[in-house]
This record gives sequence, structure tokens and C-alpha cells, in this order.
Amino acid sequence: MFDGLCAFPLTPMKDESPDLDALCSLVSVAAVAGVDSLGVLGSTGNYAYLSREERREVLEASVASAGNVPVLAGVGAVRTRDVLALAGDAQTAGAAALLLAPVSYQRLTDDEVFGLYDCVAAESDVPVVVYDNPGTTGFVFSDDLRTRIAGISGIRSIKLPPPAPGQSAGRIAALRKQLPPGMSVGISGDWMAAEALLAGFDIWYSVIAGLLPSQAKVIVDHVRAGRNLEASEASAELEPLWDLFRKFGSLRVVSALAEEVGLLGTSALPLPLRSLDSEGRDLVAQAVRLIGIEV
Repeated sequence: MFDGLCAFPLTPMKDESPDLDALCSLVSVAAVAGVDSLGVLGSTGNYAYLSREERREVLEASVASAGNVPVLAGVGAVRTRDVLALAGDAQTAGAAALLLAPVSYQRLTDDEVFGLYDCVAAESDVPVVVYDNPGTTGFVFSDDLRTRIAGISGIRSIKLPPPAPGQSAGRIAALRKQLPPGMSVGISGDWMAAEALLAGFDIWYSVIAGLLPSQAKVIVDHVRAGRNLEASEASAELEPLWDLFRKFGSLRVVSALAEEVGLLGTSALPLPLRSLDSEGRDLVAQAVRLIGIEV
């Protein structure tokens, strides 16, 4: 569950409510493609914009559509009380693990973030993933804080933001010296996934795998087989998309991409979020042509 490829599907919206039929289609496609796990209600799944009831419905539908593929459920919220309620809902729905980001309105201290993970892990019967996404949450983990949190019973994986190009090997080597043995270390930032996996990261928490799982799985399969050059080349083939991810952020790009390739009829984003403007959508269409994406 904490190794290989974890696909993060969108939570498509229809009339400002989750489109469960479209969601189930995305989840089923990823499961059939052979991803190792599914990260439902992650940042790509727009969890912060959904009510508790909507999140419950999304998880129940996803678990039902995932077959034997484990579902990791995002449970981030501003108050610990609400996180615990969402964690309980997720476990009842059949989630195999929890994805927890330090969501806040007031800026959080390191001790407050440690306390959040300590509390949730103690109250949960399933493992917890530290969801480190500073570009979205605004909270920056230090390595010392990561090490403290990794020592909490129940914490099984830490998702890291992408290191700078060429820095993956040094980054994972330094972390391994601090983290408990067996702690899974995951990479996000899809453009860095191949380098990071080849350097020794355990799992790719992937945006693109939630939409185009077969293309992402090719990269992971090459890594697992020791085909380092082929893994790098497969990632390089997707560079037109990676360039847009870096420029516009992955959520808006993958939402526009889903429309461009015909997987969704309308924008997946809940208001006030909006999809890319016409110029950005033209760039997505150009990337589709350059890569030759087929779904």
C-alpha cells in the first residue's frame, strides 16, 4: 500500500455537487490499470471544498469502485475535532489508510502540527500518511518535525514535495538516516517522480495517475524492473504536461486535461476555483497532441 504508484483522482463536480458516476469511472480505470493504491480526497480530489456528507459519499463510491485496490482517504480539516470525525467516516467507508495534511487558517506551530498527528494516529485503527504539501497548505515541515512525527505509532508514510532536479538521491539518503527503519517515503510533483523513485523513494503519490494511470504505471514498472534509462525516457515523454504542471499547478491542468481528452464533460473544479483560461487550455490541447495521449 505504501510502495509503487498511488493514483490521485479528481473529484469531478456537477452542479456544485460531486459527480459520483464520473468519479467511479476514474477510480475504476485506475484500479483496472493496476495502480497499487488510490489517494481519494487528496488535494487533487478537492477535499477542502466538500462537506462531511459529500466526502462520505465520495469515499463510499470510491471504495465500491476500487475492487481490491486499497483506498487512502484525505481527512484534512481546520479543527482536530473535524479531522477525527472525518477519519471515523473514512474507516467506516472502508478506507485502508488516512491522508492527513495540516490544514489551517491561523498559522500552525510545529508543536501544534505534531499534536494533530499524535491525536489522529492514536484515535485511528488504520495507518496515517503525512501529507506534506506546502504549496497548498502554506505549512513547511522541517526534517526535525518529520522525524518526530515519524516516531508516532501509526504513521506509515511521509509524502514529500519534489526536491530540486538532481537532488533526489541526497535528499532520500539524508532522510533515511533520521527516519525509523521501514518508514515509507513518497514523492509528489509528478515531473520529479522518475528521478525520485530511481533514487530510492518508495512510492509516487501521483496526480497524473488519477487520470492517465497507464502512462504513469509505465514509469513505475520500468523502475521496478531496473530499467533506469527507460523510466527516465518515459517521464521525459510527458514533459509537455510536466511543464504545464509547474507553470499552472497540477490541479487546474489535470482538470482541463480531463475535458480535453473527453473523460469529463465539464470542469471538475468547485467554485470559486476555475479552470484554465483559453490560452492555458490551448496549451493543454497542444500538449495532448505532442504526447499523443490516448485514453
